[in-house]
Amino acid sequence: MINGLKWIGLIIATMVGAGYASGREIWEFFGYGSSLAIVLFTIMFVIACHVILEVSYQHRSSHYFPVLKQFLGIRFAKVYDYFVMAYLFTTLFVMIAGSGATLMIFEWTNLVGIILMAVCLLAIIPRGMEGVLSINRFLLPLLIVGLFLVLVIFVLRENVSFLHDLSDQSNWVQAIPFTSLNVLPLLAVLGAIGKQIESKKEIYIASIGSGLILGLISMVYNMSLLSVADQLYIYEIPLFAILNGYPFELFLLMTVLLWFAIYTTALTSLFGLISRLQGYFKRSPGKLGLIIVFIALPFSFLQFSKLIGLIYPLYGVLNLYILGMILIYPIIKRATSFKI
Repeated sequence: MINGLKWIGLIIATMVGAGYASGREIWEFFGYGSSLAIVLFTIMFVIACHVILEVSYQHRSSHYFPVLKQFLGIRFAKVYDYFVMAYLFTTLFVMIAGSGATLMIFEWTNLVGIILMAVCLLAIIPRGMEGVLSINRFLLPLLIVGLFLVLVIFVLRENVSFLHDLSDQSNWVQAIPFTSLNVLPLLAVLGAIGKQIESKKEIYIASIGSGLILGLISMVYNMSLLSVADQLYIYEIPLFAILNGYPFELFLLMTVLLWFAIYTTALTSLFGLISRLQGYFKRSPGKLGLIIVFIALPFSFLQFSKLIGLIYPLYGVLNLYILGMILIYPIIKRATSFKI
């Protein structure tokens, strides 16, 4: 049970980064007519998490390539291996850019947030994945509860209706690229913990629990953003449009929690990249991490909202094949076992 909750924290940390927690990713894919899309995303996300964790557990994997090979075969897995590493790298510099954009709300230059993120990333590397998990255990409950409470208070204060959007579900198809966007980081991170999973019960708890939490928050978040849609062009971080008018103390708390959400996603991306590159380069995690962060820094000065708007939809389309293979994997496996 405890381990299952730990994996929920890891999954949510992987998902709730700069794009998701800030609301930019939610608004980019959902928006009007998206209630059904969020329900479909929740279902596909639960299935994808379960399948990835199951294969990772069976292979007792310590990095994602054996899991990737199981889904795609050796030839396509080698191609997607580079694709996954490219995704992790782009996610890393998007998170660093998100740190800069978040702290700009205090009228600081984005350089402050970028340098702070780089220093904090390098500081945690010696502690390894256990360091990431220890941070998640402390910060994730605060982030999820804080974000959810802010959204619920906003919904109640502004009388946001959950019914006006039900007649229009024209955006349902966006569930597919949104899920496929997030399947690569899940594969990279969950593929590295197979040898740490102790039972299949953990897999059920982690996949269902994380899916329901993310689905509920996504629904409330999207409805909240719809009510401030006319203000979103002003803010680099859509969450700040929702927080407009709240007490400064709450605004400050959510800004800090948002920054840590960005930090944990950057960490999981960095460790996923380090664990894979160690198969190519016989370097210590510290040296590899330093090199990766140093290379990522120049890209982090690009505008955060433009990075999200360009890179995330692109990966959402490019990942469709692997999402499809993950979703049909249980069917293929069952058909093979019965020699159909």
